[in-house]
Amino acid sequence: MWEKLRVALTENMNLKVLSFGFALVLYSHVHGGQDARRSVVVDLEVGLPPESSDRVLVGSIPQSIRIFVRGSNQTIDNLRAASVSVQIDLAEKQPSHVAFEPKMVRLPDGVNVEIEQFDPPSIDLRWEQRIVRDVPIQVSVVGTPADGFVVKGPLIAEPKAAKVRGPQSDVMVLQFIRADAFDVRGLTEGTYPRNLAVERANPRLKIEPTTVVVNAEIAREVAERVFPKLPVVLVGIPKGKSTPGEVDVRLVCPPDIVRSLRPDQIVPQVEVTSKELSGSVSLPVQVRIDKCDAYVIPREVVARWGP
Repeated sequence: MWEKLRVALTENMNLKVLSFGFALVLYSHVHGGQDARRSVVVDLEVGLPPESSDRVLVGSIPQSIRIFVRGSNQTIDNLRAASVSVQIDLAEKQPSHVAFEPKMVRLPDGVNVEIEQFDPPSIDLRWEQRIVRDVPIQVSVVGTPADGFVVKGPLIAEPKAAKVRGPQSDVMVLQFIRADAFDVRGLTEGTYPRNLAVERANPRLKIEPTTVVVNAEIAREVAERVFPKLPVVLVGIPKGKSTPGEVDVRLVCPPDIVRSLRPDQIVPQVEVTSKELSGSVSLPVQVRIDKCDAYVIPREVVARWGP
């Protein structure tokens, strides 16, 4: 029995293989020619108005949509989503509603399918007026200078404001535009100019310029102290007095110096150069302390001398 079965399977083997091949070709042809309906997710390509346009699209647009196509099984099987897209041209007109149509579908050359349906069938669009506004540029500081030094005054960008162009709702809420932080770590006394990039947090906004020049002035750290009612000393004459006889002195010095000073070390002086035996004159009061700036109130007194 097994021998009869073996003979039945192997007899005329070439003819049997050829017949099986013809059957496969016939099945493929018949199956591929049948109509089928499939859905394909494709990219949504949107042609937007130019930057010079007075209107700008706001809100979100889907990156892809689903289309339902009908055609032969073979055609649909060979249809790849990467080669299909739906195109919307908004360069000339700015509608608030767009319904998808078969003519918007871009198919590869030679592909013949019927576009039956879109999901979603349409989208809503929101437009705004495009405006231009000057917005101040803000510069922040990161790090600290070398020991004993500080950043003198706020950092100012040049130019001080940027022209921001974009949707009205985005532009009008801006209070300032940030530039990159100015790193002052390890800097000593001096002025340091740097080019810093202007941040663009909102991709719908166009900001000019894209970089600004910022100068950071680094100075020695100072402290202030007021020494009130210090007696005025007249220099250059043997006898004399001033009106008023006392002044207030404000010293601006490095912190270690201003902390160590005593009132008796600070001597407000008025230098009289007149050769007259007697007289009176209004003269400035001077205070000299090494590494300190002195500010005297009042700045001048009336010096009197003579019999």
